[in-house]
Amino acid sequence: MEDLPTPLRCFNECHAAEKFVDDGVESVTSLEQKKVESSIEEVINNYKQIHSLPQPALVREQHYQYLKKGLRHLSDAYECLDASRPWLCFWILHSLELLEEPIPPAVASDVCQFLARCQSPTGGFAGGPGQHAHLAPTYAAVNALCIIGTEEAYNVIDRQKLLDFLWSVKQPDGSFMMHVGGEVDVRSAYCAASVASLTYILTPKLFENTTNWILSCQNWEGGLSGVPGLEAHGGYSFCGTAALVILGKEHMLDLKSLLRWVVSRQMRFEGGFQGRCNKLVDGCYSFWQAGLLPLLHRALFKEGESELSQQRWLFEQQALQEYILLCCQSPTGGLLDKPGKSRDFYHTCYCLSGLSIAQHFGNMELHHETILGKEENRLAPTHPVYNICPEKVARALRHFHRLSVTETRPGDVTPSEPTAGSGDQQS
Repeated sequence: MEDLPTPLRCFNECHAAEKFVDDGVESVTSLEQKKVESSIEEVINNYKQIHSLPQPALVREQHYQYLKKGLRHLSDAYECLDASRPWLCFWILHSLELLEEPIPPAVASDVCQFLARCQSPTGGFAGGPGQHAHLAPTYAAVNALCIIGTEEAYNVIDRQKLLDFLWSVKQPDGSFMMHVGGEVDVRSAYCAASVASLTYILTPKLFENTTNWILSCQNWEGGLSGVPGLEAHGGYSFCGTAALVILGKEHMLDLKSLLRWVVSRQMRFEGGFQGRCNKLVDGCYSFWQAGLLPLLHRALFKEGESELSQQRWLFEQQALQEYILLCCQSPTGGLLDKPGKSRDFYHTCYCLSGLSIAQHFGNMELHHETILGKEENRLAPTHPVYNICPEKVARALRHFHRLSVTETRPGDVTPSEPTAGSGDQQS
């Protein structure tokens, strides 16, 4: 006899009581919040009418076809992302690996050749061939090449010039510019730490003062801002925390204050996450916020917190899965921000990444799964520091650990072992 499906939280008669209450004071923000809740309630009611025995389904085949087509052809609507083409490679390839769909060798080779053309002669990767090197597409390109994981893919990365590029954007206060002469924020520190650790060129000298600069971005709310003194934000909080995990310094954060801030960003009615206080739910924060929880779980465990669960993260995993499966899927493939929005590869990647985080707890030694719906909904695990599959992280680290960097800056030392480089999902 098959197990009965897990009752859906949104079918509970108490669910409606979780709606936002404006205390009789309307604002632009409160009206937008009520509008979103109304659209989600409509989705849920339509689902209830069709399904008497609810089993939310991940429409795998439709997502696969959408992603497969995107690797070969993009519509004119993507012209505005001409300077983000390595990101498109990463978003699509990572979505496919989460769905456990293999990349045909010919396609993988074509991606490698394209990303090679995006590599700058001075090191790092640009948003497209002939453009200037930038840390964001550098992160995306390195992740995409590690997902492919072939000798051809690894050999695309000029590690010596990558190190030179990282030095060229390093600032004396420990921060990094996104590109030479460009803006500084905590994303750049994460992108730099991620690519340096994955390719085994991370050195203490390169990241001197970086820890203190990131710590200065944690504000009174508990989350991290893009630069010191601004509002806490989900994407920046993830980037800063993950960078500190790579550098082995996450314990220096106010962990409990950060935990309190991030768990408060999960929406009571919707089940998904908002990016900032008093903002709307957005599917992409399914990863940027929920992906913080494994990092905090691990950090708190190392600090001796004995009350931590050994089966669940510190957020409502089922509620997040419901939001993604019911409200963020396009029936023709691809995932989206919220009902009424259009699908795109960015939200497809980060909705699926968040769904994976919500499904998988722990690592190989202590692994527990919480799969809402049928087993076919199960995605591959993702590494919460790098957001590629753990075995791809381990394979890349093994490969690059065998290689050397022929030249370092004066006073620098041999690359250090990446703290988050076990390749296992952190717990």
